Amino acid sequence: MSGPVRLLIVDDHPVVRDGLRGMFAGHPDFEVLGEAADGAEALVLARSLRPDVVLMDLRMPGMDGVTAIGHLLAAEPAPRVLVLTTYDTEGDVLPAVQAGATGYLLKDTPRDELFRAVRAAARGDSVLSPTVATRLMGRLRGPAETPLSQRELEVLTLVAKGATNREAAAHLFISEATVKTHLLHVYAKLGVKDRAAAVAVAFERGLLGPTGR
Repeated sequence: MSGPVRLLIVDDHPVVRDGLRGMFAGHPDFEVLGEAADGAEALVLARSLRPDVVLMDLRMPGMDGVTAIGHLLAAEPAPRVLVLTTYDTEGDVLPAVQAGATGYLLKDTPRDELFRAVRAAARGDSVLSPTVATRLMGRLRGPAETPLSQRELEVLTLVAKGATNREAAAHLFISEATVKTHLLHVYAKLGVKDRAAAVAVAFERGLLGPTGR
């Protein structure tokens, strides 16, 4: 493409937006068109500004990044979306990639690498941070290396059936605190951040049957 890459920065932290704006505005290859504090604001600005690349955070109040990616890519013309976030769990990476993000980088990416990634995204090339690429490769290769324990599976099965922590504790004759601990272990092993994602990934991997095991 000719001319500078036109950018829209989306992040709920003003300090992060200011830092990114200053970084890109000082480089002749880029033009920062605007900033948004959440996904909904990003959609409004993208329609009027027509950026080439949207630098998108994921976890934001209001409309989150993954939801915004889906709406942005349904527009015509659709911008490229490059995720720039702190989080690299499977529960964050997979939904963003599945929504159509062109790339996924972490906020500790060095400046020059970020510049190269934005140029690549503008061309339509996929860009992934090393840790994210490793997670995706692991996901393609199959289930997590660390299996869930029998008790963790029992807790997750009850959660999949809609049980609260208290109900699961009563059913298994353990404390509610123990249920929470088992769930935290499940989240870590499955690479997710909440109950819904844990259940979804468990079903995808065949850890739970159609009726909850």
